[in-house]
Amino acid sequence: MIDFELDEEQQLIKETVTSFAVDQLRPAAREADETGRIPESIVKAAWELGLVQGSVPESYGGYAAANPSAVTGAIVAEGLAEGDLSIALHVLSPRLVVDAVLQLGSDEQKKAVLPLYVGDKFTPGSAAVVEPWLGFHFTKMRTRARRDGGDWIIDGTKCHAVLAKSAPHVVVYAATDDGIGAFLVPAGTAGMTIGEREKNLGLRGLETYEIQLEGCRVPASARLGGDATSMLRRSRVAQSAMAVGVAKASLDYAIAYAKDRDAFGVKIAQKQAIAFMIADMATETEAARLLNFEAAWNLDQGADGAREVAISHRYSADMAMAVTDNGLQVLGGHGFIRDHPVEMWARNARGFAIFEGITSV
Repeated sequence: MIDFELDEEQQLIKETVTSFAVDQLRPAAREADETGRIPESIVKAAWELGLVQGSVPESYGGYAAANPSAVTGAIVAEGLAEGDLSIALHVLSPRLVVDAVLQLGSDEQKKAVLPLYVGDKFTPGSAAVVEPWLGFHFTKMRTRARRDGGDWIIDGTKCHAVLAKSAPHVVVYAATDDGIGAFLVPAGTAGMTIGEREKNLGLRGLETYEIQLEGCRVPASARLGGDATSMLRRSRVAQSAMAVGVAKASLDYAIAYAKDRDAFGVKIAQKQAIAFMIADMATETEAARLLNFEAAWNLDQGADGAREVAISHRYSADMAMAVTDNGLQVLGGHGFIRDHPVEMWARNARGFAIFEGITSV
């Protein structure tokens, strides 16, 4: 039986993460968006919460007693995104490597890699999934990996690779003869060229890059075993949770504004058109959260969750755009100016339609 009631530990995580996000991430969000830089003090504070370390078993240097729960990961992702999406993706970037190695790696790979990402200081991670061509879907990648003796050779182009310039490893996803493979490619590997930082409509505080792979040769030990589509489904759960977090931020801001703003002698929250719009925003946000929890719960039960994850991912992407656009409408002309964060949330939400593999649970 499906039960979405949070246990005591999950409730504590939710309260802690959301409080941290609203109190510390949100005040830093506008500066990060304007300057394109995320303050080191914020990254350090987020790292000290142990959100990455808490997903790694103790045997590999983390705090967890077992492998990470997708539901718990969704709670963390939603809470952080409610503060700011760019900062949330930055501070959770190590999980792009950590979760891939945990779910797909051998014991030797786990022992070699995981301790690098659970130390005293933040270590960025990166993954290369999305490709810059119309109609991209992770089941139809043009980036390919082929065997050559004892090695793999990878060729293709990727984009929206988070923190690829500074990450010690990039998990590259590529088509192989037996499905989709995930390859742990160290920084500086010959044949992997990281381009200039991308200039995006939203997520302007987050560093993302295009990656060219031309005859990129890695040893057989670089491939993570198993079906890599399972990792991409976990990533979609995280993205859907973040879409809910961004929508929740816009909803709460719209409610507070509507209760405070006067028009013709009454608060605009008393206007039927505004009240109905806010009710729709709340309904859509809650519906997306329930779909996200269902998808995460299925993964935690050991199911492949393909159907539930796909529904949640599609619905939450559309929902985030609709809710943040309504947030703009509630504020009227004020929604169009940078004095209020709703325009930033709308720009960020637009990306959920194209995001793949930029975070994980």
